[in-house]
Amino acid sequence: MRLDKFLCETLGVTRTQASRVLKSESVTVDGNVIKSGAVKVSEEAEIEFEGRLLTLSGPRYFMMHKPAGVVCSHEDAFNPTVFVLLDEVNGEKLHIAGRLDADTTGLLLLTDDGQWSHRITSPKHQCTKTYRVWLADPIAADTASQFEQGVMLRGEKQVTLPAKLEQVDDYEALLTIHEGKYHQVKRMFAAVGNKVEALHRESVGALELDETLEPGEYRPLTDEEIALLR
Repeated sequence: MRLDKFLCETLGVTRTQASRVLKSESVTVDGNVIKSGAVKVSEEAEIEFEGRLLTLSGPRYFMMHKPAGVVCSHEDAFNPTVFVLLDEVNGEKLHIAGRLDADTTGLLLLTDDGQWSHRITSPKHQCTKTYRVWLADPIAADTASQFEQGVMLRGEKQVTLPAKLEQVDDYEALLTIHEGKYHQVKRMFAAVGNKVEALHRESVGALELDETLEPGEYRPLTDEEIALLR
């Protein structure tokens, strides 16, 4: 493959832009600066752009420890987005598999594999999500049974699917749901007369947030982790 074509595919640039990148002497092939796009590169070649290795490998999968105050969007006029935390080539081609509110923290999944993310977000697959919830008022004794039976959310026509509530103390609980309705956890507690003060997603399906990731940090998923959500 020609080097300029390789750059077009990995950097998402035009042929003209690839030529400019090459002229800036920011591309190396096996450690050597290359300025000609006509150079043929093999599959085994190590091609770097500004010190970052470029590959034509398949879909990408990342987990992020989403901090509070950033929104799950590519662009926002008022708030920083999670994508400013990414240092990835063609990061704009990634999308979020299950968004979180701006003030919600925890496990966020990003990928460019549409089929994989569909399995997470599609209602028919009922992929579980577990949240740690902190409440404004003590948790009522019948809250777990109400959630197990399903509650009617304001503006909805059907009750929520059965959800599991594990109480940690009077004001803290773990809630596992099988849906992804708008502001669902907050609306569920509002429906039983309580208010969510803080919310943190701990897991999606069998995939748990890596405890070593600090807020704002991310890492690629392992093959085993990717398979957990297939």
